[in-house]
Amino acid sequence: MGETFEDYLDEQGNIHIYNGVTLLELVDYHSRANGEALAYRFIDYSRERDGVTSELNWQQFATRLRAVAARLQQVTEVGDRVAILAPQGLDYVVGVFSAVFAGTVGVPLFDPAEPGHTYRLHAVLGDCEPKAILTTVSAAAGVREFFRDTPVARRPRIIAVDAIPDSVGTAWVPPDIHLDSVAYLQYTSGSTRAPAGVEITHRGVGTNLLQIVDAIGIDENSRGVTWLPLFHDMGLLCVIIPAALGGFITIMSPSAFVRRPYRWIKELAADGSGLSTYAAAPNFAFEHAAVRGLPRPDEDLDLSNVIGLINGSEPVSVTSMKKFNDAFAPFGLSKTAIKPCYGMAEATLFVSATRAEDEAKVVYVNRQELNAGRMVAVDADAANAVAQVSCGYVARSQWAVIVDPATGVELADGEVGEIWLHGANIGRGYWGKPEETAATFHNRITLRQPDSHAAGVPADGHWMATGDYGAYYDGELYITGRVKDLVIVDGRNHYPQDLELTAQETSPALRPGFVAAFSVTARELPAHLSGGGDSEQLVIVAERGAGAAKIEAEPIMEIVRAAIAERHGVAVRDLLLVPAGSIPRTSSGKIARRACKTAYIAGTLRGGYKQQDFPDAV
Repeated sequence: MGETFEDYLDEQGNIHIYNGVTLLELVDYHSRANGEALAYRFIDYSRERDGVTSELNWQQFATRLRAVAARLQQVTEVGDRVAILAPQGLDYVVGVFSAVFAGTVGVPLFDPAEPGHTYRLHAVLGDCEPKAILTTVSAAAGVREFFRDTPVARRPRIIAVDAIPDSVGTAWVPPDIHLDSVAYLQYTSGSTRAPAGVEITHRGVGTNLLQIVDAIGIDENSRGVTWLPLFHDMGLLCVIIPAALGGFITIMSPSAFVRRPYRWIKELAADGSGLSTYAAAPNFAFEHAAVRGLPRPDEDLDLSNVIGLINGSEPVSVTSMKKFNDAFAPFGLSKTAIKPCYGMAEATLFVSATRAEDEAKVVYVNRQELNAGRMVAVDADAANAVAQVSCGYVARSQWAVIVDPATGVELADGEVGEIWLHGANIGRGYWGKPEETAATFHNRITLRQPDSHAAGVPADGHWMATGDYGAYYDGELYITGRVKDLVIVDGRNHYPQDLELTAQETSPALRPGFVAAFSVTARELPAHLSGGGDSEQLVIVAERGAGAAKIEAEPIMEIVRAAIAERHGVAVRDLLLVPAGSIPRTSSGKIARRACKTAYIAGTLRGGYKQQDFPDAV
């Protein structure tokens, strides 16, 4: 068992997980070595404005895990799926790790009372078929109601984590698991397809934890702060990080952050302990905190201890980074604190990051060249310049190549292609989906570049196709967009996020970050616009910004259409303005463009005129 990061490196400097070092062994080690030290802390803002804090030290945590795991072992077998359907909090974390301690496969999900996710929950539970559900006493009634229509013989056993006394732990039996056993299923966010459960092994999560620790500079003297949903890959890994090197993390709910973002900022700040802090958040959180998360004039705030704020949005927004840095630089926030990263569930989470000592890097490239598949640098003030944020360097003991997905040929630096990944952190495959697993995880490079980024990987090594477009530029990885989201009109490629940025920058009446661009065929347009045929047409759906609900739509549309035509050389065939909250988003908060397109065609976007055009569409 290693005590420091260096203990997990082999002679070549690659990450090596010792046999037997599963998540279970890591928690057990910290419970013995750091028993009285704080492990997890939750601040509940639902009852009091200033929050009610509950804590678990490492010994208490391990005791709770044995108790819940022992209860699970009474009703499950090794390898059975156990879903966590609970509110954000310490019981949720206990549930995730208890599934591991029982030898079962955890499935991190959410409380059925969470609005707007019922379809996803039904889809995931139908896919993984859990034998048991871990929840809380307060949420148990809602969970039982959720399964009311399920035949009795198929209903999973529902267990309230907080109702199990510690004494049950005496019956716990260490499970027969190993490094390549599946620890949990991480379901994809569903931004481009139905959710699929990625099989994450103990080796995979252990490797990825150490990759994050190495890249961000986290050590035993670091503490985390998170409000991210614990069922999401980034939120889940945040609460697993302490298992790698000890330390602790403070948890709050997403709603606590959204309502008062200063709660997050305050917890990030120095508290006199001398510990450095780290966190993760998407684009909108940085913008939200910059506007509404500042301290009162009479309040002290010291952010000089913040070593890493992981931003894994796709793509990372230059605007959000600048707003956040400008807002909090006066309080000691380092320019190197924000770390643009790249990650995905299929890689457990983490792929690349800006180096600990570096500031986030932005390059400006020619838009036409980028759309044609090449990154060609231009001046920032050039008429056709588009900003690209670097996602830094690929993690230690992980490989990323840029390939032509049609041929499997590796492309040269500066050329845009699909990103393929290789490493011990890559998931084993998709649960119960052998064909999808083969198509995504079992690819091979047919021809390597002379200075290949695949150096060190055997010629017959398997590569995971990410579905993301990207390129290497000056040794760093840039993400240009999703393969399936690319907008192709009149034979020309356009990245949707580029079109969306132009639209939202053109008019303050549009809500920043809540614009979706996609293409439909001419026959899929509403009746008053449709001309029939299969030619692709550009559609933009935009939520109205604060105070813009009653502004006349036509002038806004004219300005946006003109800007996109001038900057991108493409006509907006339809521009739909909708109320805030109308555009579908994934579980991680990203714009779900395919779901938005489906809703647009079906006429179900709230507040849109298509509701009248196709009232019965499905």
